[in-house]
Amino acid sequence: MSFSGDVKSEICRVTETTEDCCKIAECYGALIMGKSFSSRSIKFSTEYELVARHVCDLLEECIGEKLCEVKKNKSKYQFEITKRKDVENVLYFFGHEPNQLNLRINRENMMDDCCYPAFMRGVFLACGTVTDPERNYHLEFIVPYMKLSQDLHNLITESNIQAKSVIRKSSYVIYIKDSENIEDMLTYIGAQISSLEIMSVKVEKDVRNRVNRKINFECANIERSIKAGMKQAEAIELIIKKQGFDTLPEEYKELAQLRLENPDMSLKQLGEELSTPLSRSGIKHRLDKMIEMAESLKK
Repeated sequence: MSFSGDVKSEICRVTETTEDCCKIAECYGALIMGKSFSSRSIKFSTEYELVARHVCDLLEECIGEKLCEVKKNKSKYQFEITKRKDVENVLYFFGHEPNQLNLRINRENMMDDCCYPAFMRGVFLACGTVTDPERNYHLEFIVPYMKLSQDLHNLITESNIQAKSVIRKSSYVIYIKDSENIEDMLTYIGAQISSLEIMSVKVEKDVRNRVNRKINFECANIERSIKAGMKQAEAIELIIKKQGFDTLPEEYKELAQLRLENPDMSLKQLGEELSTPLSRSGIKHRLDKMIEMAESLKK
């Protein structure tokens, strides 16, 4: 199951402990953002059987009679109410007229403050998706109507969650890309476990990134050190070839021999290996002098 599926499975369990008013709000959110919510039919469709049965059971609990039956159609699980009397019964229950031209969110179905998160749970079950945090951070709601999407956007903003909107293939998409706002949204709708999972993935990513940066930094330092060591060894070899080893100043001879034998050794290590230890800056100064001598010989 996808991460979205895990979130939806988690929030389906929340309803078991909520008040009746919240169950109405959640059912309303799922139906009004479902496949169809009009005088022709009430239709809900999803790729998750658990979600379809959950919404169907919620509707039966709210209306007080069984109006739907979940069926599988290819890869989708769905239910549809087409009897005019039943359709009108559902519409009237949620405060909608059968011939309503502009579908808008009826806030009267959110009787108390606790009902707003419940409504958003239903909305997420119907038209929400969230990507696996291992890949990237993206949560979105795909809404078929402009006014409905505007109402939903307003509700999200009122919940102090930052979201943006865009039109995509004749649908209105409300999306969240900031990981913290996604965490807030999942917590808001009751998916605390999924929210914590995103936080955990963020921590793991941060640790991996810091380790990788440190490794890259150390590798770059090693590479620079080896290149510098090779250049110093080549300079010493040129001096020996052109003038002879004995022409080197006495205090340079031990260092020169040590560098020829260990071109990959760091300046600090070279200083520690000398019979009379020398600081890193002292080692660098002497090696730079030998490079200068070699450059003079080249000229």
